[in-house]
Amino acid sequence: MGNSIIFTAMKWLPSFILSLISLAVFSQERENRFSTFEAHYFYGTILEHNPDIGHLITHHPEGFILQYNLKTFGINEWERRHNYPDWGFTFAYQDMKNPALGELYGLYSHISWYFLKRNLRLSVSQGVAYATNPYHPDDNYLNNAFGSSFMSATILKLNYHRENIWNGFGLQAGISLFHYSNGNFTTPNTSTNTFAFNAGLNYSLYQEPLPEYLPFEREKYSESIQFNVLLRFGINESDVIGMGKFPFIVVSAFADKRFTRSSSVYAGTELFLSYFLKELIEYRAIAYPEDEITGDEDFKRVGIFAGYQFRINKLAPFVNAGYYIYYPYDFEGKMYNRLGLKRYFGEKEQIFGMMSVKSHAAKAEAVEFGVGVRF
Repeated sequence: MGNSIIFTAMKWLPSFILSLISLAVFSQERENRFSTFEAHYFYGTILEHNPDIGHLITHHPEGFILQYNLKTFGINEWERRHNYPDWGFTFAYQDMKNPALGELYGLYSHISWYFLKRNLRLSVSQGVAYATNPYHPDDNYLNNAFGSSFMSATILKLNYHRENIWNGFGLQAGISLFHYSNGNFTTPNTSTNTFAFNAGLNYSLYQEPLPEYLPFEREKYSESIQFNVLLRFGINESDVIGMGKFPFIVVSAFADKRFTRSSSVYAGTELFLSYFLKELIEYRAIAYPEDEITGDEDFKRVGIFAGYQFRINKLAPFVNAGYYIYYPYDFEGKMYNRLGLKRYFGEKEQIFGMMSVKSHAAKAEAVEFGVGVRF
């Protein structure tokens, strides 16, 4: 569990912290003063994305969100390209209203985009959450959603947002989605998704007019096709509780085409060496002879995949879908998908690190960490 929070925090939080430091270094002194603080109350329901968590959905969860935002005005080119987003930090508390699930405390970094003359705001927060009552075989066997105390956590918020309506105070209201999962680092890991309505107040921590936004000049931008080699790795478990953690390695080769500064598409192939699957095959061959599994089935898999990547300065959220073309043992179906984040390094951005969650539909298989080369 200790490694889980360390790895997750090292990937997500420093990237956003470095982005905030960059703002502080390259922005004008006057610009650094413009920040806001906001508080939300939310009330919602746990979505039954998997029938296995039906017994945990008993009441409506509620909680609050505290958020600190640092404004941008276009000092850096990427700020102008993305309509002057806010960066910041988020703290969230959620009472799941079920004694088996307990309560959740989360610390996040976030980015917010504005639309409709800056009255509509979409926020994405990513961080680490602490669950007060995770699964325990004796004390809490009903909690098959959270197998560990520390988990990766995501919040999506779409809000009507107005600032400085009266004496620095404004308001916001809208909808939110909270996702908690450890990516099968520890079993069980059915995870939860909470859909909620939220409303609250914001306060502008400044007393002077906002500076003007630097204008954005559109430009045509395109790159030739680039090739990538990526090594992913990590530790995960099968769904059989107590079987233990095993390492995995994924070797990927793919080509990408960046057709704007913000967007690119890619496609490639990859080899999966998942040693939990080798153990699972041997276990099922012995425990379930009626399934006609010999135990000699190959645990390796080969897939092809394609996806989309969105660039925010040196950060790049991405999503892809894949299909196994070599699939000797049936595990969760031939289709798979990923959602993750890359961080590029260096002036030429040829080296990148990444973290992603690999899933089969809504069922997570692993949290993947990786390092790659683009050339």
